[in-house]
Amino acid sequence: MRGVLVDMRAIVVQKFGGTPELAEMPVPQPGHGEVQVALDSAGVNPFDLKMADGLLEGKMPTDFPMILGVDGAGTVSAIGSGVSKFAVGDKVVGKFLTAPAGHGSWAQYAVVPEDATLVPIPDGLTTVAAAALPTAGVTAQDLVDAARIQPDQTVLIVGATGGVGSFLVQLANIAGAQVIATARGDATDQVARLGAAETIDYTQTRPTDPNIVDPDLAAYHDSAITDAVHFTHPDGIDVLFDLVSGPTDFARHATLVRSGGHAYSTTWAADEPALRARDITGGNFESKGRAPELTRLLTRVAAGDVVVPIQMTVPLEAAPTVLGAGNARGKTVLAI
Repeated sequence: MRGVLVDMRAIVVQKFGGTPELAEMPVPQPGHGEVQVALDSAGVNPFDLKMADGLLEGKMPTDFPMILGVDGAGTVSAIGSGVSKFAVGDKVVGKFLTAPAGHGSWAQYAVVPEDATLVPIPDGLTTVAAAALPTAGVTAQDLVDAARIQPDQTVLIVGATGGVGSFLVQLANIAGAQVIATARGDATDQVARLGAAETIDYTQTRPTDPNIVDPDLAAYHDSAITDAVHFTHPDGIDVLFDLVSGPTDFARHATLVRSGGHAYSTTWAADEPALRARDITGGNFESKGRAPELTRLLTRVAAGDVVVPIQMTVPLEAAPTVLGAGNARGKTVLAI
């Protein structure tokens, strides 16, 4: 443990919609069945900004000041009575979002129940790499599992350079798919190295969909993507993973999927009855992956089968400046 601290540094908001700020907070102590983790690294995800803006309001009890952050990695620094899965000194990674919300990973210490999504970090894997995995990596893995991708199927990934997308390109490629990735032109080499067989540069056209979720990705143009894919794959594609679009563009992209295929939206933009009418499975997707799925992904990373695409590492106090930043080229991780 890093000495005996009474207070710790953390990134908090004082209320939903408040401005994230660095603050001094009491060090949380583990109760019965709980594990205290001295955090070294924390992942940054789009969900963190949504959490600050009030996504959980009315859905989960929340304590204020609310410490942000879901993904984190570090060392078990104390355990409560009854804990049997972990010991002080264990290197661990997990999700630090449990009820009541507000005790997240963007802090020097966090406490979670031992049966939460918390698992050992394999030897040879850094906490920086591990902290990038729980949300984005497991979501990508869950998407590939849900689609049951078969060798030689054609998979379109809209939003391939972000956290989820960077993992999804790799995992779909490992499953044997021919991956079509949408990305800025200067990211073509990046997604090709991750496993994309084709890349569509979405910056060559103008925006059309006012409902697009990520404002930095407003250059996505449904006609550009659909026309390009129709040209190279006139018989359609097997799977669509759309990680960024609003309802209008998602519907257009879904027209590329042949009957019997799969289409998934992680931004809840899918009209599920319309997909079913065309014999397309999938729809709006939310990852349910917990400890077993995270352990499986960590094993693949430790074996060298999956690369963790770290875009940048910044200190904890810089978290407010990267929260919600667009044009992602992989994962941003906080060094605590």
